[in-house]
Amino acid sequence: MTAEPAFSVLGPATPHSPVLLAVPHAGRVYPPALLEAARVPIERLRALEDRYADRLVEVAVAQGATAIVAHMARAAIDLNRDPREIDPAMIEERISAEGLLLSGKVRAGLGLFPRRLPACGELWRGRITMGEAERRIAVAHAPYHAAIAERLERIKAIFGVAILIDCHSMPPLPVRQAGGPVRVVVGDRFGAGASAAVVDVAMAVIEGAGLRVARNHPYAGGYTLDRHGRPRKQVHAIQIEYDRSLYLDASLEAPTGNLEACARLLGMISSQLGGLFSPGLPIAAE
Repeated sequence: MTAEPAFSVLGPATPHSPVLLAVPHAGRVYPPALLEAARVPIERLRALEDRYADRLVEVAVAQGATAIVAHMARAAIDLNRDPREIDPAMIEERISAEGLLLSGKVRAGLGLFPRRLPACGELWRGRITMGEAERRIAVAHAPYHAAIAERLERIKAIFGVAILIDCHSMPPLPVRQAGGPVRVVVGDRFGAGASAAVVDVAMAVIEGAGLRVARNHPYAGGYTLDRHGRPRKQVHAIQIEYDRSLYLDASLEAPTGNLEACARLLGMISSQLGGLFSPGLPIAAE
């Protein structure tokens, strides 16, 4: 579909920090074939993006962390979904549901290959072939997660521990109680992805910046945390969701001057998490 690289690895060749950041949903590569297949304009497809979330990792990378940033648009393939989360109705050939993971995300139209959005309904004029589905997995999904796994292994070999921060952005959440809306959500798959101490540090940094933060609600993390988080083996994985209105304009389209402050906050989280661990003294697994 495209000759563009599926992702970039940013930061030093030899890790200077035990922290790895991943950005799966900020890709802005829309191959011509994808746009031709769409029944909606590109502006609708862009609603799937975590708009400019790739810019949020810049400070952490400058401080020595590594980041793996996807380039392919989420409309083509969602890198935070299990490769089995395929809606059979999206595939041209008749395929069996056996071996597929028909999750709630798939039923909502947001599986591995996004199918529809509430604001505009069905996204595509027709179905894709199974060959095309397998090709997208092979050129984007598989190498992206292989790169994360390889980098985490290299980091752990150096520091004795590795911490993955999966970076996302979310629509503004409704105000449900006094004190204003939650502006950041930290997810750890309800304890399966990371030690509680890792989440506690991230939340304390965010609260220290004067922002309301929630734990696992409404976003606990997805496939990336399920696949890579192994706290008992000293590989911790958390997801951080920024309210997009913190760093985008009123239309949630373009970055504002606050983007740099949000990037500094993520850099501070990365730095504080890196400081949790000393060589040879890893945090106790839970």
